[in-house]
Amino acid sequence: MDTYRKSTAFAGVLFLVATAAYMSGNALIESVLGASDYLERAADYQSRIVLGVVLEFINSVSVVGIAIALFPILKLCNEKIALGYVGFRVIEAVLLLVGSVGPLLLVALSREYAAADVSSDLHVLGTLIKEGSTYAFQLGMLALGVYSLFFCYLLYRFRLVPRVLSVLGFIGYAALSASAITELMGHDGMLLYIPGAVFELALPLWLMIKGVKLPEGAR
Repeated sequence: MDTYRKSTAFAGVLFLVATAAYMSGNALIESVLGASDYLERAADYQSRIVLGVVLEFINSVSVVGIAIALFPILKLCNEKIALGYVGFRVIEAVLLLVGSVGPLLLVALSREYAAADVSSDLHVLGTLIKEGSTYAFQLGMLALGVYSLFFCYLLYRFRLVPRVLSVLGFIGYAALSASAITELMGHDGMLLYIPGAVFELALPLWLMIKGVKLPEGAR
């Protein structure tokens, strides 16, 4: 029992670490690459961009850690879904890491831009790199959103956490999936992130403070 309690608390910490690391890393990167003159500026702000990428790497490691920490508990409910949750969080992490390569490529491209006589082709290449990073991120969010519905099913079915929290998870991850699809289609889906963001703040706090109610037979 004590082992399960430690695992859930650790998973809760990792949820918060992942959120804080990604938000901080993305803010650092976007403070440079979000500007219209990002090709001129990226090389000058290499340290900031690299720090942002490192924070995004911490996020990717953390999301895999969440699934591994929760695996012993989820396995008591349904081993196949528990394994799938680990697998899909690995897929999410890989896609996010692929997306994180983009900012590093833009730093290198920025150096070439400074020395180039003709810059129009480099602008096109820069745009493609940014688009590629965005697509990788959205595919990662789609992987997270779709399979986390099964995760929330286990939370709900076995009452691992209060059912109102499980329902919020269903809504949040369904909205996240819809947001990713909306963004991939070229539209703005940012508002659809809100329910999932609320869930991924509420769930880890519950896991750290209360833990989970283990299924019958696992006590």
